[in-house]
Amino acid sequence: MSANMDTTRRLPLDGVRVVEFTHMVMGPTCGMILADLGAEVIKIEPPGGDKTRDLPGLGIGFFRSFNRNKKSVVLDINTEEGRAAAVELIGQCDVMLENFRPGLMQKFGLDYATLSQRYPGLIYVSHKGFLPGPYENRLALDEVVQMMGGLSYMTGPAGRPLRAGTSVNDIMGGMFGAIGVLAALREREASGRGQEVQSALFENCVFLSAQHMQQYAMTHEAPPPMPSRVSAWSVYDVFTLAEGEQLFIGAVSDKQFVTLCDVIGCPDYAREPRYASNAARVALRPELLARLGDVLKAHRVEDLMPRLEAAGVPYAPIVRPDQLLDDPHLKASGGLVPMQTDDGGETEVVLLPLMMDGRRPGVRQPLAKVGEHTEEVLARLAAHVAG
Repeated sequence: MSANMDTTRRLPLDGVRVVEFTHMVMGPTCGMILADLGAEVIKIEPPGGDKTRDLPGLGIGFFRSFNRNKKSVVLDINTEEGRAAAVELIGQCDVMLENFRPGLMQKFGLDYATLSQRYPGLIYVSHKGFLPGPYENRLALDEVVQMMGGLSYMTGPAGRPLRAGTSVNDIMGGMFGAIGVLAALREREASGRGQEVQSALFENCVFLSAQHMQQYAMTHEAPPPMPSRVSAWSVYDVFTLAEGEQLFIGAVSDKQFVTLCDVIGCPDYAREPRYASNAARVALRPELLARLGDVLKAHRVEDLMPRLEAAGVPYAPIVRPDQLLDDPHLKASGGLVPMQTDDGGETEVVLLPLMMDGRRPGVRQPLAKVGEHTEEVLARLAAHVAG
């Protein structure tokens, strides 16, 4: 076990027990959030293990990213014995999570309507493609709902819808599922009853697009895709500097524009009357960006960044995900920590982006091997029956 694993601190969800029947990203994200916050999360895997463990390509990192701090139990719910064990285990838990295709859990008698009759205190979280309505039986993927929910249209250039570069809806759908769990636990304290919580990819994506929907409702003009938008600021763009390196610079006030011109060595630009206000500069934006771009070609990114930071001008290097593994802020702030993997190795993992009482909820145990906790958990079931 890594020396950096946090195993002693009492966490907010200590004492809450969760069983999850999930795979891929959405459901596992919900379970991981609850696990990081202290819940005992028991991941049910089929014989041979969750197929997410062995995904290739862009899916290769899914399992390690979204399944930490969980126990692994192998059950075959295709058998009567496996289903019976699952039902008994669910009865020992506060929360059940699932994210399988519509109708599958009902086929196994593991749907909310069936289980709630036996366990009225159960909080049951379904992660779906769509909430109840005309689309509810469609199969959905993150990319499908990004196209349907306005996100791809807003992200790509005009006529070229483009999905976001990560599983934004799967991850945020899991987050909303966890928010629903926290609210349902709070409500159960008062009522004694559980409830079904549903989180869905499409509705999540529409929520992400809500600001653009409201923009249309207020202006009656359809918002253009982000690459085609009319910027509210004159200097708010990616520039190509020396050696082909790129840097985003955003000077969003008159003061910042003057400062930027001083820093990059063209103070006369700021004194030109036609650039006197942001509105005037926006009207001349293509010309201004071209002039600034010519000046910036002589600057190196690594030399300019500290000068912009000292001057208080917003900037950002264009960073690839692999470079974040060595990001000094992530390392110093405790947001990137080692975790022992299921094959006995070690990897750096990204923690939840929040701090509680001055600390980040961390890694408390190695990533579970397939079925590593089956004997422990099923023995607890047997003891419960014997008792």
